[in-house]
Amino acid sequence: MQAIINAKIFTEDEVIENGYIEFDENIISYGKGDYSGNAETIDAHGFMLLPGFIDIHIHGGYGADAMDGNHESLNTLSQGLLSEGTTAFLATTMTESLPRITTALQSVASFDSKGAELLGIHLEGPFISEHKVGAQDPKYVTHPSIQLIDTLQQAADHKIKIITIAPEVSGASEVIQHFKDIIFSAGHTVATFDEMNEAVDNGLRHITHLYNAATGFTHREPGAFGAAWLNDQLKTECIVDGVHSHPAAVKIAYRLKGNDKFMVITDAMRAKGLGDGESELGGQKVNVCGNEARLKDGTLAGSVLKMNDGLKNFIEYTGESVDYAWRVMSYNQAVALGEDSRLGSIKVGKQADFVLLDDEFNVLRTVKRGYNIYNK
Repeated sequence: MQAIINAKIFTEDEVIENGYIEFDENIISYGKGDYSGNAETIDAHGFMLLPGFIDIHIHGGYGADAMDGNHESLNTLSQGLLSEGTTAFLATTMTESLPRITTALQSVASFDSKGAELLGIHLEGPFISEHKVGAQDPKYVTHPSIQLIDTLQQAADHKIKIITIAPEVSGASEVIQHFKDIIFSAGHTVATFDEMNEAVDNGLRHITHLYNAATGFTHREPGAFGAAWLNDQLKTECIVDGVHSHPAAVKIAYRLKGNDKFMVITDAMRAKGLGDGESELGGQKVNVCGNEARLKDGTLAGSVLKMNDGLKNFIEYTGESVDYAWRVMSYNQAVALGEDSRLGSIKVGKQADFVLLDDEFNVLRTVKRGYNIYNK
């Protein structure tokens, strides 16, 4: 049993100034003032204690990628994520050959994480529009079918949690209506405003990386972005790195979606954490310079964003306080995945997943299942 003391704790119900939290694998108790228990103590020195971040859209980082299809890469990624305060994630695939996707799914299905918890899979493609491929390889784009998704889900041992799909492509309506245990997220799409709302009626629930690889907004055709803003059934991911979306666009989306339907993601790729230079995404060469990752033709190729930097940017762009901002980093993701009974917030009985941040949002310590497994 351990206790973190002298912390500013952002719990599910309140913000505790100068508080303590007692935990083993799960949270036992927390309160304000001095700690009088018998647990080994960790002094937070007044810094912020938040629930561990949950990244539901991440391809890779720290030299590894989910599409590598092996446990070594998944372990490298899960360990690296702890350094940015991420304690759970969805390994995200790419539009590649079905055999290679299947290998990646099987690898995730059999992986036992020792770092950030691997909650499942975000299948980004191959069921996207050939007109909005972004940094994905167009030769592997294919139409969805109930049989194909069922085959992929079996290969993944039913760990596919989210599928990015273009709702206007042939077969999309049928699969969205059929699979009730999968979150379908519109992305890489040329769907109109009306097609988006029809897809919501069929069961569509999410937007993949809002503002990227979809039909934009105009005053005569609101497009996918207009539907994302206005349809209350849709929750939105957003890459808050200042590159994929202008800060004002992030603020607009947050103002329209509210604190419970907005989720910060990284959409990070292999090069995250490695610095400038040449890297790879989906078999394509990527050049990284600063906080940008681009294909040879200039197309953005995922990001090198870290989640703690995403929180810092989000607060800067929106003007929101940490009192509420932590929810877009963890709680909303946990609710969406049906994991909020144990993850996503600081509450007695929930899993002891924390991140300790200084005033500049640098990660000082990450705790996963009660173990201090990252300490700067």
